[in-house]
Amino acid sequence: MFDSIALAPPDAILGLTDAWKKDPNPLKVNLGVGVFKDDQGNTPILPSVKAAEAAILSGATTKSYMPISGAPDYGKLVQDMIFGADHAVVKATRARTAHTPGGTAALRVGGDFLKKVLPNATVWVSAPTWANHKGVFGAAGFKTADYPYYDPATKGLDFARMQEALEKVPAGDIVLLHACCHNPTGVDLTPAQWTTVAELASRRGWLPFLDFAYQGYGDGLEQDRAGVLALAAVCPEFLVASSFSKNFGLYQDRTGALTVVAGSASVAEAAFSNVEIAIRVNYSNPPAHGGLIVTRILSDVALRAQWMGELTAMREHIAALRTKFVTALGQHGVPGDFSFIQRQKGMFSFSGLSDAQVKFLRDRKSIYIVGGGRINVAGITSKNMEYLCVSIREAMTAG
Repeated sequence: MFDSIALAPPDAILGLTDAWKKDPNPLKVNLGVGVFKDDQGNTPILPSVKAAEAAILSGATTKSYMPISGAPDYGKLVQDMIFGADHAVVKATRARTAHTPGGTAALRVGGDFLKKVLPNATVWVSAPTWANHKGVFGAAGFKTADYPYYDPATKGLDFARMQEALEKVPAGDIVLLHACCHNPTGVDLTPAQWTTVAELASRRGWLPFLDFAYQGYGDGLEQDRAGVLALAAVCPEFLVASSFSKNFGLYQDRTGALTVVAGSASVAEAAFSNVEIAIRVNYSNPPAHGGLIVTRILSDVALRAQWMGELTAMREHIAALRTKFVTALGQHGVPGDFSFIQRQKGMFSFSGLSDAQVKFLRDRKSIYIVGGGRINVAGITSKNMEYLCVSIREAMTAG
């Protein structure tokens, strides 16, 4: 029965890593998948995570199932992180949070829930967006459409066209927004622009769905809430998908959360009961380990302070890499102005490299970059910086 099945294409991002692993070139560089790397090219376990795991292991008494939506303590701590502990949404219990296996599952569970509530809606995503967004919402049964976001000419946000497009989104449709550290461009909205978008959502009647995968990687844990807080000020209903892969370094532990905000506590409870149904038929209940780590860190004063320091160090490392990369590109004679890379936020940068140049770098130099020119800045190290810059110069001058 399977003989007629065609070979599926590799994943646009994870497939690059598979190809990179098989590449025998000792100079090979992986700038595709979004993982933090230190200057030795390693993705370390945060010391705060190690300490939390040790405490969890020593005190563990059971491996019984988690509740469908995860532990209540986890949900409360995630809400405090997203909104701030004293926010009106939290105090009024207008938000309910489910522990999900990573941010991807949060998006999919949110999609399954919304398909039941808004079966004829279209999900609007930024142009460009994370390669998996359309697949996730398509699998949930939604049509997707694009709204303008990135301007290749200015290497920045095309907010005028974005605003114009969002004015035309029909009431009852869903608009997916990147809360910070936009993937793949690294170009974010300002707080003032977030206020405008929130007013648009409220006035036009479409539902915001925030992908919050990089909290703390932009300007800081609290500063990166700007979009969430702007929406919470004027929109009674919205969803937030959180990921703790980056800010806690829990990549392989698949730890995330879906938060549903409603106009009242009773409506939030009713909505969340349907979220739990979506979870039950999908993966039944979440894996415990990553959630226990996050809960331990956020609820322990000393561990939280340690983690905050580690998160700051990762953010500052990436920001410093952006500056070093721009300087090195100039020093190695790469044509063009790359100063825009310093203005971008988070792990990713739309480098401006064409698909032909990306192919040249992969085929000729064993440098793996996602189509469209998105690079993971955190994959650059002191060791590969010169090779990368010289190779980019060759790619740009190869004709």
